[in-house]
Amino acid sequence: MLTLLNLLSAVALLIWGTHIVRTGILRVYGSSLRRLLSHNMSKRPLAFIAGILVTAVVQSSNATAMLTTSFVGQGLMTLTPALAIMLGADVGTALMSRVLTLDLSWLSPLLIFLGVIFFLSRKQTRVGQMGRVGIGLGLIVLALQLIVEAAAPITHAQGVKVLFASLTGDILLDALVGAMFAMISYSSLAAVLLTATLAEAGVISLPVAIGLVIGANVGSGLLAFISTSMQNTAGRQVALGSLLYKLIGLVLIIPVLDPLVHWMDGLDFNVQGLVIGFHLLYNTLRCLIMLPTVGPMSRLCTWLLPEREETNGLARPRHLDLSALDTPSLALANAVRETLRIGDLIDSMLGAMLNVLRGTQTAMTQEMRRQSDDVEALYSAIKLYLAQMPREDLSDQDSRRWAEIIELAINLKLASDLIERMLRKVQQQKTSQRRQFSEVGLEELAGLHTQLMSNLRLGLSVFLSGDPESARQLLREKRRFRAQERRLAHAHVSRLQRKVVQSIETSSLHLELIADMKRLNSLFCGSAYVVLETSETGALEFDSVPDNAHSP
Repeated sequence: MLTLLNLLSAVALLIWGTHIVRTGILRVYGSSLRRLLSHNMSKRPLAFIAGILVTAVVQSSNATAMLTTSFVGQGLMTLTPALAIMLGADVGTALMSRVLTLDLSWLSPLLIFLGVIFFLSRKQTRVGQMGRVGIGLGLIVLALQLIVEAAAPITHAQGVKVLFASLTGDILLDALVGAMFAMISYSSLAAVLLTATLAEAGVISLPVAIGLVIGANVGSGLLAFISTSMQNTAGRQVALGSLLYKLIGLVLIIPVLDPLVHWMDGLDFNVQGLVIGFHLLYNTLRCLIMLPTVGPMSRLCTWLLPEREETNGLARPRHLDLSALDTPSLALANAVRETLRIGDLIDSMLGAMLNVLRGTQTAMTQEMRRQSDDVEALYSAIKLYLAQMPREDLSDQDSRRWAEIIELAINLKLASDLIERMLRKVQQQKTSQRRQFSEVGLEELAGLHTQLMSNLRLGLSVFLSGDPESARQLLREKRRFRAQERRLAHAHVSRLQRKVVQSIETSSLHLELIADMKRLNSLFCGSAYVVLETSETGALEFDSVPDNAHSP
């Protein structure tokens, strides 16, 4: 019983080490890997090589699948190059299984020792996260040694022999068991390494080990497909294509498997080397043969999983991929894209408000109410998404970005509520009281509205780029907006003194709308403060007038 517990704990340590390496690499280089996968992937060979490299770095084809399906789901990549990347990921994980079976016993204590020192001393820095990666690599090597030691006495246990005796080399049964093990361990790499170790220890025969390896590949495809169940159709199509390629590989290898295993059994190599070598050769040949077929496969996946028509309900988040929460840089990028969607809705609501002011559109149409509800739905989704991120693991830069996103989302939500109230005020004035703005007053409001729209778009650009010069320009525009707001308030009072009838009738509404636009402008310009606070001191002198300054 103790021996079995030792083996299970060693397997758990192997899985945990793989997880630490994957999350550590993604936290440090997640943005770089994102750019590598999402840009310049129109050529299939380049996409294939990118899949190999990324998987070799993150130690997990599941991590590459997570990135790729997320990009396709967000519209950053088409299905065809994504399938090429997935084929490359299969080769990458096979390469890493070969590297990790080398004699690296001397490396494990060194990596763990140095990794702990760097991680504990500089936890939130890039060096600290690389120390985390070193710990993970050391644990992987150590776990493989422990598996070998724990598996040795198991070979003499009668019960274990009976258990593994049920695996007689039947390819379908062995593949099923291998797939289940890959799904349970959440890693085809872990499943293959353990299979090779057990084969070397004599617990399982070579034919059974080969079947388990093939099944582990299928299991990783099933795992990726299940993991994308919460994504949109485009992301699931990538996982489906990868799974179909693995199933096709299983079908193609069955006719030649027996003579191949018989030939391998006669080679003068140890069993572990044969298993790992087969895994590498099988994945490489399978992926190279199927690489030219990614076009037809993408069309097949599109046919099998067609896009569903959007319902007329509330807007659903497009970019908040839950599987990216363990990778702060990716999760924050997803939240940024979703927040910009709210900005687009606010832009549309502002455009509708101008039409209402000019009388070309009825106030608060059904479309405008829907947009307001969409803002509420997306704001709630972003808020809950960010709340699920482990903030204690965020670097200082990521923590600041987290705060920027939630602050802008709140400001945009407040802006939506304010615009809705403004429209209701106009609706009440025009429908119940039958009053219209004066021609001059309407043009003044329209001019202020145009400036407001411009500041919204500039504010979103500053939030996205973090450019200090654009932030300073935004604060200059905010100061100019305040000066314009005061001038228009004075001009309206002058019209009241001249007893312009329409100005007298709409005076309260006119001044309230100007004040509301001022509040909206302050909400839109908030992104400039964070950028300048982190880039230089003293830049806030551009905006010395407080937000609640009273206009005469």
